[in-house]
Amino acid sequence: MSIGILGNKIGMTQIFDTDGLAIPVSVIRVGPCLVTQIKTKEKEGYEAIQIGYSQVNPKKLSKAELGHLSKSALPTFGKLKEYRVNSTTEYTVGQLVTVSQFEVGQFVNVQGQSIGKGFTGNQKRHNFARGPMAHGSKNHRAPGSIGAGTTPGRVFPGKKMAGQHGAKTTTTAKLKVLGIDTKRNLMIVKGCVPGKPGNDLSIIPAN
Repeated sequence: MSIGILGNKIGMTQIFDTDGLAIPVSVIRVGPCLVTQIKTKEKEGYEAIQIGYSQVNPKKLSKAELGHLSKSALPTFGKLKEYRVNSTTEYTVGQLVTVSQFEVGQFVNVQGQSIGKGFTGNQKRHNFARGPMAHGSKNHRAPGSIGAGTTPGRVFPGKKMAGQHGAKTTTTAKLKVLGIDTKRNLMIVKGCVPGKPGNDLSIIPAN
């Protein structure tokens, strides 16, 4: 199977390789997920598989979401996500998708929401350099000029300035899978993944 799977970040730790070197790793609880919908080119215009993860109380879902899941007699999932595929012939609604579809040594892309850092300045948000730190300087962390004073006499849209930092969907690409626990639905990948512990993640096989 080549589709992705949903999970949650548990946290980070370290493991030691055969040479005794410490390797930082992230532990992810992956699935199990169910196939909730199969989209075909004839009906929807493209081929995709929708999966559901994390069962919730039906009261937390809208009538549209309940109707979508009850149509196929599926549990009430709090997370739904679809993945494009070349062919849907090997998938069926209600099919179980688990961490066993991945292999140790495989590379994956992990997508999730980054940690929110609030309203930050230019240096932290855009990695700008600071101004002179001498006693006479009055431009230590100030943004400096943001545009011409006459023509055009305005600030162009998209100018890099202070503002909301983080809390955006981001992807960490090509993380190596170092361990898989099919009994506890766990995956260990080298390096860090987006967000804090408990963050929702989408794990996709890297091409």
